[in-house]
Amino acid sequence: MSEIRLFVTVTERESEDILDLLSLCFGEEDFAIGTTEVDEKADRWEASVYMMRVDEEEVRARFAEAIRAAYPGLEIQREDLPEIDWIAKSLEGLKPVRAGRFLVHGSHDRDKVRTGDVAIEIDAGQAFGTGHHGTTAGCLEMIDRVMRAHPPKNALDLGTGSGVLAIAVRKLRRIPVLATDIDPVAVRVARGNVRLNGIAEGLSLETAPGFHSSAFERHGPFDLIIANILARPLIRMAPQLVTHLSPGGDVILSGILASQRWKVIAAYSGAGLAHVRTFWRNGWVTIHLRHDR
Repeated sequence: MSEIRLFVTVTERESEDILDLLSLCFGEEDFAIGTTEVDEKADRWEASVYMMRVDEEEVRARFAEAIRAAYPGLEIQREDLPEIDWIAKSLEGLKPVRAGRFLVHGSHDRDKVRTGDVAIEIDAGQAFGTGHHGTTAGCLEMIDRVMRAHPPKNALDLGTGSGVLAIAVRKLRRIPVLATDIDPVAVRVARGNVRLNGIAEGLSLETAPGFHSSAFERHGPFDLIIANILARPLIRMAPQLVTHLSPGGDVILSGILASQRWKVIAAYSGAGLAHVRTFWRNGWVTIHLRHDR
């Protein structure tokens, strides 16, 4: 079944605004969204939603509705995408990513690992999270910093994707780590990456559609929770997430556009967490919060 892309052509500032609107509209679903710079000098960007052709009519209507008030008359364009594994294709020429002590690399770059690196090997797959996106790299940097200051005893990676963040925690410290995702494909991919990185025990992977899953009760509470998702679901889940956090525990949140930062901080402040710091990367932020004792 072929894939298509619906997109609008705008400025960089407008693309960030539209990405926020699309996140509100599609944030909890399987439709990928993103922005791409087309022409730097002309300040021309594209904000896109990706879907299978069977979903086009529904998605086009929702896309149009999401941007209608702020951008009336903006034309939604369409592109047929060839049946190529774009994740694998995009990673072929990517260089290893350094974030804190971590080096995230593909199998073709094992020779780039240096003494002292905490190396994580992640090859192309169907799940998000290779370290090349600003949110993943920001999380890795924040994990390094937080775990130096407050070594955790039990950690949760919520929305694990490729498993890279759970693997990072486990490589820094031999503690129990629970990694969950709503997508069973992501869990399967993450499980393969865990094996690839030589982690034989201590890291549990489960498909969990929400906090009503028994996995969180069985493995929690956690003194480190990492959630690299999107701003809207992060805001909504704040009260539930905090109930699974140990007193004095740390929370690392990402998948958040810079413009959404204060909304997320406000939601978690209302749930009893204090903002510690924010990392900024390519228009995205990673936020560290800590439980008020």
